[in-house]
Amino acid sequence: MTLPFHQSAPWWQEQEDTTVQNVVRKALHDERKVMTKSSAVDLVTQTDQKVEQLIIQSVKEKFPEHRFIGEESVAAGEPCILTDDPTWIIDPIDGTTNFVHA
Repeated sequence: MTLPFHQSAPWWQEQEDTTVQNVVRKALHDERKVMTKSSAVDLVTQTDQKVEQLIIQSVKEKFPEHRFIGEESVAAGEPCILTDDPTWIIDPIDGTTNFVHA
Protein backbone atom coordinates (compact mmCIF):
# COMPACT_ATOMS: atom_id res chain seq x y z
CA MET A 1 0.00 0.00 0.00
CA THR A 2 1.45 3.38 -1.00
CA LEU A 3 0.06 6.47 0.69
CA PRO A 4 0.75 10.11 -0.12
CA PHE A 5 3.69 11.56 1.84
CA HIS A 6 1.34 13.33 4.28
CA GLN A 7 -0.57 10.10 5.02
CA SER A 8 2.03 7.56 5.99
CA ALA A 9 0.93 4.30 7.55
CA PRO A 10 1.32 3.95 11.34
CA TRP A 11 4.55 2.21 12.45
CA TRP A 12 2.65 -0.82 13.75
CA GLN A 13 0.81 -1.28 10.46
CA GLU A 14 4.03 -1.20 8.48
CA GLN A 15 5.63 -3.80 10.76
CA GLU A 16 2.70 -6.14 11.20
CA ASP A 17 0.86 -6.01 7.90
CA THR A 18 2.78 -8.80 6.26
CA THR A 19 2.75 -11.19 9.21
CA VAL A 20 -0.83 -10.60 10.33
CA GLN A 21 -2.16 -10.53 6.79
CA ASN A 22 -0.42 -13.81 6.02
CA VAL A 23 -1.88 -15.45 9.13
CA VAL A 24 -5.40 -14.27 8.29
CA ARG A 25 -5.13 -15.12 4.58
CA LYS A 26 -3.88 -18.61 5.38
CA ALA A 27 -6.72 -19.11 7.86
CA LEU A 28 -9.28 -18.11 5.23
CA HIS A 29 -8.10 -21.00 3.07
CA ASP A 30 -7.60 -23.55 5.84
CA GLU A 31 -10.18 -25.18 8.04
CA ARG A 32 -10.73 -22.90 11.03
CA LYS A 33 -10.92 -24.37 14.51
CA VAL A 34 -13.79 -22.52 16.18
CA MET A 35 -14.35 -22.48 19.92
CA THR A 36 -16.87 -20.66 22.09
CA LYS A 37 -16.23 -18.31 25.00
CA SER A 38 -19.16 -17.10 27.11
CA SER A 39 -21.95 -18.50 24.89
CA ALA A 40 -22.61 -20.41 21.68
CA VAL A 41 -22.57 -17.15 19.69
CA ASP A 42 -19.40 -15.75 21.31
CA LEU A 43 -16.82 -17.30 19.00
CA VAL A 44 -13.03 -17.41 19.02
CA THR A 45 -10.63 -19.01 16.57
CA GLN A 46 -7.00 -19.97 16.80
CA THR A 47 -6.41 -17.14 14.33
CA ASP A 48 -7.88 -14.62 16.82
CA GLN A 49 -5.49 -15.89 19.48
CA LYS A 50 -2.47 -15.90 17.18
CA VAL A 51 -3.14 -12.41 15.80
CA GLU A 52 -3.58 -11.04 19.31
CA GLN A 53 -0.19 -12.45 20.33
CA LEU A 54 1.49 -11.08 17.17
CA ILE A 55 0.12 -7.61 17.87
CA ILE A 56 1.19 -7.70 21.52
CA GLN A 57 4.70 -8.93 20.65
CA SER A 58 5.14 -6.25 18.02
CA VAL A 59 3.97 -3.39 20.24
CA LYS A 60 6.04 -4.66 23.20
CA GLU A 61 9.18 -4.45 21.06
CA LYS A 62 8.58 -0.74 20.51
CA PHE A 63 6.96 0.08 23.87
CA PRO A 64 8.13 -2.47 26.47
CA GLU A 65 6.62 -0.48 29.36
CA HIS A 66 3.09 -0.54 27.93
CA ARG A 67 0.38 -2.90 29.19
CA PHE A 68 -2.18 -4.90 27.24
CA ILE A 69 -5.76 -6.06 27.65
CA GLY A 70 -6.53 -8.57 24.92
CA GLU A 71 -10.05 -9.80 24.24
CA GLU A 72 -8.93 -13.39 23.81
CA SER A 73 -6.43 -13.35 26.69
CA VAL A 74 -9.04 -12.04 29.11
CA ALA A 75 -11.60 -14.58 27.86
CA ALA A 76 -9.02 -17.30 28.58
CA GLY A 77 -8.71 -16.13 32.19
CA GLU A 78 -5.94 -13.53 32.13
CA PRO A 79 -6.77 -10.69 34.54
CA CYS A 80 -8.13 -7.45 33.09
CA ILE A 81 -6.32 -4.77 35.08
CA LEU A 82 -6.51 -1.15 33.98
CA THR A 83 -3.91 1.15 35.54
CA ASP A 84 -2.48 4.58 34.81
CA ASP A 85 0.16 2.92 32.60
CA PRO A 86 -0.29 3.24 28.84
CA THR A 87 -2.58 0.34 27.94
CA TRP A 88 -3.54 -1.16 24.60
CA ILE A 89 -7.00 -2.74 24.30
CA ILE A 90 -6.81 -5.40 21.59
CA ASP A 91 -9.63 -7.01 19.61
CA PRO A 92 -7.57 -9.08 17.15
CA ILE A 93 -10.23 -9.89 14.56
CA ASP A 94 -13.17 -7.54 14.77
CA GLY A 95 -16.04 -9.59 13.38
CA THR A 96 -15.04 -13.15 14.29
CA THR A 97 -18.49 -14.46 13.37
CA ASN A 98 -18.12 -13.14 9.83
CA PHE A 99 -14.55 -14.45 9.70
CA VAL A 100 -15.75 -17.93 10.74
CA HIS A 101 -18.41 -17.99 8.03
CA ALA A 102 -16.23 -16.48 5.28
